[in-house]
Amino acid sequence: MNFLGHLYLSGTDPLVMVGNFMGDAVKGRDLSRFEPRLEQGLRMHRTIDSFTDTHPLQRAGRARVHPHAGRYAGVVMDLFYDHVLAANWKEFHGEELAVFAERAYTTLMAHETLMPERTRNMLPYMVKGDWLSTYASLEGMGRALAGLARRVPMGASMIGAEQVLADHLELYTMEFREFLPAIRTEVAPYQ
Repeated sequence: MNFLGHLYLSGTDPLVMVGNFMGDAVKGRDLSRFEPRLEQGLRMHRTIDSFTDTHPLQRAGRARVHPHAGRYAGVVMDLFYDHVLAANWKEFHGEELAVFAERAYTTLMAHETLMPERTRNMLPYMVKGDWLSTYASLEGMGRALAGLARRVPMGASMIGAEQVLADHLELYTMEFREFLPAIRTEVAPYQ
């Protein structure tokens, strides 16, 4: 799961949400330097990543996109799951996606001083481009993949991977619907 999935699973506590959001930029095992709810969000982030990376449905999806995305198949799958979540948002959340996204952006911006520099620098681009809402369309997925491809070494293999998503959308959606309850159960102790 990428940004949308992490924020969706965070629950309603703002600091848990912020910790979960900035998890990729925080290294090390000792998280005691963080306020307890922020630490809780960081631990949630790591649980989400670990659970997702080892789940059989996610591995099956990665295998489908691997011929196109190569070593970035896992990253692409995270974005694919965010697309399925966004495109079917009303099925999974009672709040409109645009409202949820705006609330998330407001929460994150209000706590940006708690974030590592890397996350803090990326956040304005995310808000300005409304990344969370654009995940709902295949065109938005294409832009997200192309943008990510420019920011990572040898990321060109991600460009155009949204076509794999389009070709197998029904299967990815079915798998996500089975995966989501399992990950909700996994992160429940952090909410």
